[in-house]
Amino acid sequence: MLIRVQSAEGIKRVEISPKSNLKQFYDSVQNALKVDGFGLFLERNFATELQASGSQLVGSTLKHGDMVYLKQIAGTSSRRASTTAMETVTFNAAAKQSIEKISNIRPSSNVIEDEVDQQLFKSDGTIKRDRDTKLCHHNANGRCVHCSPLEPYDENYLKEHNIKHLSFHSYLRKQTSGMDHGKYFVFDDINCRIKPGCREHPPWPKGICSKCQPSAITLNRQTYRHVDNVMFENTKIVERFLNYWRTTGHQRMGYLYGTYEQHTDVPLGIRAKVAAIYEPPQESSRDSINICPDEGADDVEAVASALGLKKIGWIFTDLITKDATAGTVKQIRGIETHFLTAQECITAGELQNRHPNPCKYATNGNFGSKFVTICVTGDSTHQVHMEGYAVSAQCMALVRDNCLIPTKDAPELGYVRESTDKQYVPDVFYKEKDQYGNEVQRLARPLPVEYLLVDVPASTPLQPQYTFTEYDKRQAFPIENRYIDGHLQDFNALSSYLSAWANEEFLEAISDFHLLIYLYKMDMLPLRQHMGPLLEAVRSKNPNKAADFKGDEVWKLLESLVQASSSGSGGTTSYPSGAAANAGSAGADPMDLDANTWTCNHCTFINRGELTSCEICSLPR
Repeated sequence: MLIRVQSAEGIKRVEISPKSNLKQFYDSVQNALKVDGFGLFLERNFATELQASGSQLVGSTLKHGDMVYLKQIAGTSSRRASTTAMETVTFNAAAKQSIEKISNIRPSSNVIEDEVDQQLFKSDGTIKRDRDTKLCHHNANGRCVHCSPLEPYDENYLKEHNIKHLSFHSYLRKQTSGMDHGKYFVFDDINCRIKPGCREHPPWPKGICSKCQPSAITLNRQTYRHVDNVMFENTKIVERFLNYWRTTGHQRMGYLYGTYEQHTDVPLGIRAKVAAIYEPPQESSRDSINICPDEGADDVEAVASALGLKKIGWIFTDLITKDATAGTVKQIRGIETHFLTAQECITAGELQNRHPNPCKYATNGNFGSKFVTICVTGDSTHQVHMEGYAVSAQCMALVRDNCLIPTKDAPELGYVRESTDKQYVPDVFYKEKDQYGNEVQRLARPLPVEYLLVDVPASTPLQPQYTFTEYDKRQAFPIENRYIDGHLQDFNALSSYLSAWANEEFLEAISDFHLLIYLYKMDMLPLRQHMGPLLEAVRSKNPNKAADFKGDEVWKLLESLVQASSSGSGGTTSYPSGAAANAGSAGADPMDLDANTWTCNHCTFINRGELTSCEICSLPR
């Protein structure tokens, strides 16, 4: 039955069973009208009150459609007051537990941050200003509003110097600049998945509750960035990378190896300095790049770590020739088309998740990433140029939890998955201005990827820097995983390269990132366990340590192989008797190592004369 309840707020209909008692009716009214401390009366003048009896039934007093009148009673508010007091105590206890939880979670002393972060954390960070001769009327030791140092997040200073994003450490200073100095400030991990282990209902898709359900996400343009500039040490690093596209017309991808350092042009800024580009195994065409599994990835990381380098980003090309005679390329990307495609944003998010940024203000010890994305494409003048980006922490969370996918027909648009029986996906929104200038909220299906991007300028210094060899007239050692003529890494290439250097130039000759990786992975003459002193000599640029390594027996054996190879003819490698004996023990007859054998130009294995393909690498003779 329906009973109408009239109060100062209007009339409310309450549905109740006739067999319910009046006490239950009072509870229904309380829940429906959200009031407490009241009485219900049968007349408008509040003459006859309905008692909240547990024995008297509603059907015996009221009938369907009757109206009762609600009146607030001053003497009955103690229950509400006590309930409020209890809720306040509960809230205060919960707040205290939350604060203690945050204090315990933040691993301020257990997280080992990058060296550049440790330096910036100890830095003062304020922006120094000189005394203004016109506005400052104090002595040289005084300070006023016109010459006192500015905070690194000062908005007017950032606008004057055209700094689009705060540096990450400036953002941290801003968040910890209040009265409590960020005592309870913490970076919470963005979660897009159902919290596991909830026992109050069956697992998804049969049930979900507010405790385990992830919150909806509203995408905001990130105001800070972990890296403020990407600097390639010299132009030859990028030129060698682009030679593959110039030779084949196919796109190319590589990983950036370098270091992080302070960037003085931005308050508390960080710069990624690129020393080399490693190109993993890949299959590419004019319009696509497919990255293949890299069995030697751990070897590359070992060499880079010994040299004091780390993987700091990735680079790829998107170049199409416009006029070959003029050396111009087409402009494919821009404000009218797109800067990065949704697929590239997803790839960047995946790589950033693999290389998180250690942060002592994060609940799990990591927040964001310093991993950068460099796209080499054509600009408005149809010249080759580089654009740098990073994706936001929100994008990293969407990619990590498999919520973001690309669209088929619009590269500039992503799409947030819809919930299925296997996966619950929270609602994701973004805000934009409509045709009338009003800010409206949109569901991220589809999603413009510009909400996920952060710009990172990329450049080269005026004075080139060289961590590795500065090539001038000499031919550089080939880059790995380029299976085209003139770019193959084999023993012939090693022999030709080393033969072009004099003995006193050994350190300069060996200071090549791609050469060191080739030597580290070389199977014919295992150098891996002996290369520690050599890598240290290259890292410290110490010619004495390099000379000591050059005198080791293992390097002398390699030199003898190089000398024998240089004296060979017909493009095949000639080995001394020691190498021939080793090759014979590997499967060939030492007595037949003459006209009845041939050496593979790719893996240098000595094969029997009747074979038409190599026994080791299966490549044709």
